[in-house]
Amino acid sequence: MKSFEIPSFYRSGFISQIKNKRKIEDPQKRDTEPSVLDFGPIRFIIARHFGFCFGVENAIEISYQAIEENPGKRIFLLSQMIHNPVVNQDLLDRGIEFIMDPNGKMFIDWSDLTSDDIVIIPAFGTTLEIEQRLKDMNINVEKYNTTCPFVERVWKKSVKLGESDHTIIIHGKHLHEETKATFSHAVKNTPSIIIRDMEEAKILGKVILGELSTSDFYSTFENKYSKGFDPEKDLLKIGVVNQTTMLASETQEISDYLKGVFLQKYGKNEIENHFADTRDTLCYATNDNQEATRGLLELEADLAIVVGGYNSSNTSHIVHLLEQKFPTYFINTEKEIESRSKVWHFNYEAQERVFSTVFLPEKEVLNIVLTSGASCPDSQVEKVIDHILSFFENTKNKKEVLAAINA
Repeated sequence: MKSFEIPSFYRSGFISQIKNKRKIEDPQKRDTEPSVLDFGPIRFIIARHFGFCFGVENAIEISYQAIEENPGKRIFLLSQMIHNPVVNQDLLDRGIEFIMDPNGKMFIDWSDLTSDDIVIIPAFGTTLEIEQRLKDMNINVEKYNTTCPFVERVWKKSVKLGESDHTIIIHGKHLHEETKATFSHAVKNTPSIIIRDMEEAKILGKVILGELSTSDFYSTFENKYSKGFDPEKDLLKIGVVNQTTMLASETQEISDYLKGVFLQKYGKNEIENHFADTRDTLCYATNDNQEATRGLLELEADLAIVVGGYNSSNTSHIVHLLEQKFPTYFINTEKEIESRSKVWHFNYEAQERVFSTVFLPEKEVLNIVLTSGASCPDSQVEKVIDHILSFFENTKNKKEVLAAINA
């Protein structure tokens, strides 16, 4: 796999040694068992896979390349390049400006841009409408396009499905930049609809089976279907794709459920004429991180810490998985940990930052699950380790811990 040139301050020599060892031992990624870092009074249980994925490193390399290659020019990002505050802030500090926020709120009017400006397309991609707007202003949208290759793979699959008259079912969050981009690409070729979860999939299934009316469809999926969508005609043939940061297992569950609906309606002999197999569109990195998170659930621990951006979809799913077993703290950086007992963290369900005064239990040996999202630098995870270790005495140093792992 390609190696990317990203700033060294995003790397962690300590984390890299652990990851490289696991990669050598398990090149096929079949082992999801975590690594245990024994510092004496604290043991960190870290996921087999976490941190920057292929698409994120690709986006970071291109963005910093744009800065290096265009001194004196105005450089803009359509929106946050990835959903990580540390990375986005560093880009802002280097002079890059954001045109809009992740929800589409404009910071800079389109009329303020000129053909001399550099515009970076973020890792999530963008809509065909925004891309055309930039082209009409003679802004080069190809040179610094950081769209993740796995997102583009979903778009290409959507084109093929449209060519064979399949309607596209997109499993995603309809206001997320990636889903809006995927929807834009899909509707160019075929009717499309966005569904959020299994609950909405079951409603769609009832519409397909005629158990719910078209009016039920329109009210449930308002603003989530393509113009002119007709449930009676446009739900005869479907293919399911996803926002790549959603739970891959949930996408597969939704796909399997809808296939079952079509089996019920048309029978086994006709299923291939109505339902397309789209398993090849699932993102390997998202799946690896989620499977590694399930590996964490196999062990016992006192709590879990997840490091990443609060608006990161893939990170939120990791948090959701870990919350099923452990008290889980979702933090941006180590700075949110004020002491052994006090921590700021994010409640994703309530969408609010909260303050806890019960954090690290008083125990002779404390076991902490630790992982991060696909847009979080490894250096941030190492800082969390260092910060927590600073609260304890008589801890082993990193060289000792690495030596024990390599023994």
